[in-house]
Amino acid sequence: MSQHVLLIEDEPNIAEAIRFILTRDGWTVSHVTDGSAALDRVRSDRPDLVILDHMLPGMSGLEILAALRADPETKALPVMMLTARGRDREMAERAGADCFMSKPFSNAEILAEVRSMMGR
Repeated sequence: MSQHVLLIEDEPNIAEAIRFILTRDGWTVSHVTDGSAALDRVRSDRPDLVILDHMLPGMSGLEILAALRADPETKALPVMMLTARGRDREMAERAGADCFMSKPFSNAEILAEVRSMMGR
């Protein structure tokens, strides 16, 4: 059974690249583009890992992360935070991100990090 990644990313090219990389490696990937819909999707999809963009329409990645960490059901859910702004790393780590990756990133980097986070 493949593990499930929920990708919360509003940039179509980035989302498609990540989906392609992970699907090719055997992951099941679902995708949401709007921050305001993200929490409902986490609860309905029950992913094994969330890849979360920092800047999203509707609700920021940091707000989503804070809500995930405040909920006992999602508190331990692994979250990789993506951002184009490297200075946001400290805020993401304080908010409870398990991993942080700056855009742009290589295909090999994202795949290696996802595999590492999930113990593959």
